[in-house]
Amino acid sequence: MSEAHKQTGTAYSPCEVKTFRVPQDLCSPAEKLKWKGFELESGEKLPQYHLAYTTCGQLNTERNNVVWIFHALTANSNPQEWWDGLVGAGKYFDPAKYFIVCVNTPGSCYGSIGPLDMNVATGKPYYHDFPFFSTRDLIRSYQPLRRFLGIEKIHIGIGGSMGGQQLLEWSIEEPELFEHIIPIATNAIHSAWGIAFNTTQRMIIEADGTWGQQHPQAGIAGMKAARAMALISYRSYEGYALKQSTNNSQWQIDNSGESVGGAASYQRYQGEKLANRYNAFSYYTLSKTMDSHNLGRGRGTVAEALQLIRAKALVIGIDSDVLFPLSEQQYLAAQIPGAHFLSISSHFGHDGFLLEFDTIEKAIDSFLNDNK
Repeated sequence: MSEAHKQTGTAYSPCEVKTFRVPQDLCSPAEKLKWKGFELESGEKLPQYHLAYTTCGQLNTERNNVVWIFHALTANSNPQEWWDGLVGAGKYFDPAKYFIVCVNTPGSCYGSIGPLDMNVATGKPYYHDFPFFSTRDLIRSYQPLRRFLGIEKIHIGIGGSMGGQQLLEWSIEEPELFEHIIPIATNAIHSAWGIAFNTTQRMIIEADGTWGQQHPQAGIAGMKAARAMALISYRSYEGYALKQSTNNSQWQIDNSGESVGGAASYQRYQGEKLANRYNAFSYYTLSKTMDSHNLGRGRGTVAEALQLIRAKALVIGIDSDVLFPLSEQQYLAAQIPGAHFLSISSHFGHDGFLLEFDTIEKAIDSFLNDNK
C-alpha cells in the first residue's frame, strides 16, 4: 500500500440516514483509511481508494485479542448496531476484552468507496460506472488496513451470509492469519439459487423507470420491491406464520382490495425501511459481488481451496434457511480440515444468524473453550 493515511473523525457516508449511536457504544466513530492506486481482479485500476472501518476496544500488548467481524449485504461497520446481542459491553464480544474490527464493504454506502463517490477521472459520481468488485477484491483491499492497524494475527474471524463468504476467502488468501473462524449461514460458492434471487432483484431495479438517471435516488422504488422480494428468501414459511399472520375475521380491506396489516404491510415496511437508509446503486453492486463468490476459482477445485484453511473452524447453519441451506454449511465443515459443524433450529430462516444470538453465543463459547 502506498501513501496510506487515516482520516480521523466520522467517515463520510452518502447513505440517506446516518447510523445511530447505541447506548454504551464502545465502538469508535467510523474512520477512513485512504490510499492511492488499487487494481481489481478485472484489471480495472482505481486511482484512489478508501475504506471505512470501526474499531471497538484496544489491541492488547500481546496483540492476540483481535476479533474481525464481517457484515452482511446492507449493514455498516459498527456491529453494535446490527449484532448487539453479541457485541458490546457485557456481551460475548466485549470491547473491554477484545479489539474488534469491522470494515464497511466496498460498494456499500456507509463510508467505503462506492457508486456515489466521486470518480476522479470524470469529476462526477460513479453511479452506473462503478467498477465490479469480486469477493477476492474485497479481501485484498482489507489487507492494507490490517497492516495499518498493526494486526499480525486475528484471534477470531466471524461473519454471516456475505460476511461469511469474505471470511472464508481471507482464510484461504492468508491461511496463517486466523486462529479461529466462525462462518455462519454461508457457502463456498454462491449457488445458482442465490444468483437467481440476486439477478431477479437487479431486474426489478432495472424495471424502475428512474434507474438510468444519474441521481442518488435512481431506482429507489425498484429497490423497495427488490428488498421485499429478497426478504422472502431471508425468512421462512414458519417465521411469517409466527410473526405476520393476520386473523381472517379481523382483516381490513381497502378500496384496492389489498389486505391491510400482517405480511402485506410488513413487506412494504421493509422496502421503505431500506430505502430510508440505502441506495439502489450499492444494492445492485453488492449483489453482483456476492454472485462472484467462488473459493475454487483459480485454486483448482472448491474442495482443494477449502483444504488450504489452517484456522480452527466452527461452521454454523440455520435449519430453516432456504437461501443458504444446511447442505452448504455441511459441505464446508466436511472440507475444512478439522472443522466443527452446528445446525441451529430457528423459525427465522437465513436471518436467524442475526436473531438467534443466544444459541450462537453458547456455540462460540463451547467451541473456543474446546479449541484453545
